[in-house]
Amino acid sequence: MRPLLGKGISFFGRYPSLRPAFPTTPGHHSAAAQRAYLSGKPPVHGKLASNFSMSAASKSFSTVVLGGGVASGYFAREWIKEGGKGSDLAIISDDTVVAYERPALSKAYLFPEGAARLPGFYTSVGVGGERQDPTWYSSHGIEYLTETAIKSTDLKNKTLTTEDGTAISFEKLVIGTGARVTRLEDFKTPGADLEGVYYLRKVADADALLEGIAEAKKKGPDVNIVIVGGGYIGMEVGAGLVKHGVNLTLVFPESRLMERLLTPELAGFYEKYYEGKGVKLIKKDLVTALEGTDGKVTTAVLKSGKRLPVDLVVVGTGARPNVELFKGAVDLLEGPPGGIKVDGRLQTSAPGVFAVGDVAAFKPAFTGELTRQEHVTNARLTGAYVAREILTPGTQPEYDYLPFFYSREFDLSWQFYGQSQGDPVHFGDQSSGKFGAYWVKDGTVVGAFLESGSEEENAAIKKVIQTKAKAPSDLQAQGLAFAASL
Repeated sequence: MRPLLGKGISFFGRYPSLRPAFPTTPGHHSAAAQRAYLSGKPPVHGKLASNFSMSAASKSFSTVVLGGGVASGYFAREWIKEGGKGSDLAIISDDTVVAYERPALSKAYLFPEGAARLPGFYTSVGVGGERQDPTWYSSHGIEYLTETAIKSTDLKNKTLTTEDGTAISFEKLVIGTGARVTRLEDFKTPGADLEGVYYLRKVADADALLEGIAEAKKKGPDVNIVIVGGGYIGMEVGAGLVKHGVNLTLVFPESRLMERLLTPELAGFYEKYYEGKGVKLIKKDLVTALEGTDGKVTTAVLKSGKRLPVDLVVVGTGARPNVELFKGAVDLLEGPPGGIKVDGRLQTSAPGVFAVGDVAAFKPAFTGELTRQEHVTNARLTGAYVAREILTPGTQPEYDYLPFFYSREFDLSWQFYGQSQGDPVHFGDQSSGKFGAYWVKDGTVVGAFLESGSEEENAAIKKVIQTKAKAPSDLQAQGLAFAASL
């Protein structure tokens, strides 16, 4: 998704070619089916999104990207752009499709009308680039292995072993294994394994959720959905699902929506907006158990004692980096923020091994502290950075990143840069629809938030943080004009 979009500018409005073109029936998203759709030939089911075949013996590549998320797509894009030889590169993914713009899953993919569907949001359309469908990879000679899981790694001997025993050797390895959803089973929640409990990470997850809603509607007009969590996933998925005419409730333990970012004043606006759309919010409470009949969830039991009737439960309680394959082989961060520790060039402690995207823990200059950024922009940038670093080592500055988050819900669209630390200074009139906040720490503006900003206004608040602007005494009165004056 392109980050700099103001209010009223839709993703499809900017890129009309991304509207659904691929069959939307769940289960039609395998790499083989995509190739068949694009070529007009019957699908040949298999585990490759290229013209190569997997042998049971071994394969060897100059560079291997492990993981098929956003970072892998942008790595491949930069690799080809910078003159890399396609046949030197392999991408290994346990997903059924090649890399796509993951943010679409919690946004337009869930719409009941005009929904996003593949091939419309393959990388790198999120930045206005070429759509990298399966034929793009094969035409460039890149071997893209889908539905391929790695069971073991030997970084010392530069070898990966797939579940079917195939050995894949490499000279350079890029770890882009991303993160996995935190599941109710991780909290030992009774009933977590009941049918009707959904998570959202991949296309198949979104398809299953939409199928679940369709099945529930067959039984009657009133469909009750509980979303566990009041963060990004809770808010974005909630905005999509309420369009289906369901009864929607968000349950979360915090005192307000997105408590780690939004101030009480900012959160209050979004809470009223959601409630105005018919969404019920239950704060400071937890889903402690799920109950069901015949293996299907029917009730969400809360810590407060409340019992909510449910047809479906959607869980959005965060994610955990996928690092288990690399324990003992690279430096891992056991405590927060977790992930794989990398240097300024995104190299791990193992020679010739890099980490990108959600799994990489690095030190941005803005904070000087190790951080992981689970955000699509960081995934895009780290993927492209490492491609250049492998092709032309040491010729670019060390990787840096300004913390950035954005979201679009209903007809709202906000952006945030920096850190939500220090004292918040609110500006603008919420009733006008355009408002925001700065965060001031030791006299410097370290964070900036803006709802419904134009592309130019969003760029202006970004500049405030980039330049480490000092806060004037009348910052609140100046508001957005302060950013525009820099």
